[in-house]
Amino acid sequence: MAGYRAEDDYEYLFKVVLIGDSGVGKSNLLSRFTRNEFSLESKSTIGVEFATRTLNVDGKVIKAQIWDTAGQERYRAITSAYYRGAVGALLVYDVTRHSTFENVERLRNA
Repeated sequence: MAGYRAEDDYEYLFKVVLIGDSGVGKSNLLSRFTRNEFSLESKSTIGVEFATRTLNVDGKVIKAQIWDTAGQERYRAITSAYYRGAVGALLVYDVTRHSTFENVERLRNA
């Protein structure tokens, strides 16, 4: 089949984690980027979820592995283990809730 590409057929793999308080939109960023979906009624993430998207950049096949971490304080100890091996992090906050911005500093140092 012309144009078919196996799931593991990529040249670069980049792991990126989404970090932020609960309810700031991390899961919707993940679903919009990987599946082009958005839901106003999304549920809180328990632990960690991830999805991938394969992109073609300058003729190179890039696989983006995006990890969505739970925002609740009770999951902090387990979600920080998922930061290992990440090449980047997106610190997410809600512009309508100033406390979520203030908490970014604490999350950044986790």
